[in-house]
Formats: sequence, structure tokens, C-alpha cells
Amino acid sequence: MQLCENRTVIITGAGGGLGRAYALALAKAGASVVVNDIRLEAAEAVAAEIAAAGGKALANAGDICSLEGARGIVEAALAAFGEVHAVVNNAGILRDRMFVSLSEEDWDAVMRVHLKGHFCLARVLAERWRNLAKDGIAVDARIINTTSGAGLQGSIGQSNYASAKGGVAALTLVQAAELARYGVTANALAPAARTSMTEQGMPELVKKPDSGFDHYDPANVAPLVVWLASGESRGVSGQVFEIEGDRVSVCDGWRSGPEARAGGVAFDAASIGQVVARLIGEAVPAKPVWGS
Repeated sequence: MQLCENRTVIITGAGGGLGRAYALALAKAGASVVVNDIRLEAAEAVAAEIAAAGGKALANAGDICSLEGARGIVEAALAAFGEVHAVVNNAGILRDRMFVSLSEEDWDAVMRVHLKGHFCLARVLAERWRNLAKDGIAVDARIINTTSGAGLQGSIGQSNYASAKGGVAALTLVQAAELARYGVTANALAPAARTSMTEQGMPELVKKPDSGFDHYDPANVAPLVVWLASGESRGVSGQVFEIEGDRVSVCDGWRSGPEARAGGVAFDAASIGQVVARLIGEAVPAKPVWGS
């Protein structure tokens, strides 16, 4: 039996880059795939590629940034394949500016696609999965979100993107905690690969080599997504993974570090600076902000 046989997965931003790689790999693993992309022709091309290889796919251009659009995507998936077992929230855009030059429109556009786009589909599906579980139907469902190094460490020139992706990481933790009782897991990955966004921001770094291992090939990230979407990953939830090339790691998120106590009274402003200096000296240094 294939790893994702009899499972249906919705993938956003699947007309190219990482989303396309996920769609091809999931279909190869036996999944029925909803290829969602705002560019319908791109989605149709990926769906046709899957069908030509003997897989099952549905092209879809529904709006991921509204609950109404998300309901339409889910309804199309149910009509085509009967059920939805996983969503891979992958779609994204960039509006890079230094913070002091960032416009309200640039802020809102990135928040809408990355953060609200992660909310809408997962919200519609979570309600469905909860209702199924309450009706006594076994649920084994997956939310797979996309954060980034920018969201985990910050990135110069990307305060909007970094804020949205940091929000995605926090959202994942809450989803995992709240939805476990219904048979739903939630995890996130911070992938590094050659996509339209990274080719725009760091073209030389992600350029395909003339020979040898292609470190930034999006296909290198796909195996983790296939596994997370499968039944094999049901015991893993609330995790954030960094993955690129031949490397995968589990992120060690925010946690309480070294502490000090004032002994039953409040700290005072004149002396707390010395306490803070000592605590910072004892703490594990944070990874540097990207680009710094």
C-alpha cells in the first residue's frame, strides 16, 4: 500500500515551486490531490501532469483568503474525492521593503495571503473534522503549515513577511493543542528551496548547479510533506521543521530561559538592568536575524 493511498490533500500555491513538488510527490504516493493556485492555467498544468502519470488531481483557483472561498475549495474537493484528509498551506507572496519604507498596502497584502490564507482553509476543515469526530467517525487529519527562517529568526527587509510567518508558527502550536482531541495534527515546516519567491530575493544562492546534487531543488522538501500528510505521522504534532537539500531539523522554539527572583518584592528600575545583563549572559544566544 502506498503511503498516502486513499487520502485526499489540498495544496495551496501548487501551480509551481514547492507546491508543485508536493503535489507530484503526494500523487505518486497515492493521494488524490487538489492543486489550488490563483493561476488556474498553472494549476491545470500540474493536474494534467499528475493525470498523465496515472494519478488523481483536481485543478482549483479558489480564494484561500476568505472563508467563503475556502468553503468552495473544500466543497470541490469533497465532490471530486469524497473526503479531505490534509491541507498543505503553501501559497505566499513577497512585498519586501525596509521597515521604515513599508506601506500599509504591502503589510496588508502579505498578512492576507500568508496569515489569513493559512487561517481560512484550516478553519473550514477543522470544523468539518470536529463535527465528524463528534458524530463518532474516526478522523486522522493533518494541517501542514509553512513558516520560514524569516518567521523564526527575523529577516532584514521583510518585517511583514517575517511577522506573518512568525504568526504561522504560533498558529500551528495552538492548532495542535486545540485539535488533538478530534484526531487532527498540526505541524509547520520552514523550507528553503528554489521558488519564484527565492529566485526573486536570492537568485545566486538558489541557482540550479550545472552538475551534482541540486541542494535547492523543491523536490528535496517533498518527502517530509508526504510523510506528514500520511497516516504514519499521527503521533507528531505541534512541531516546526526546517528542511532544505539533504538537511532536516526540529526547531527548538521559544521557552523560558534563565530567570531571577527578587525575593517576594518587585524589582526596581535602578537595579534591574544588572539582573537583565546577567540573564542575557547566561542565555543561549539567538540565531542572528537573516541579512544582519
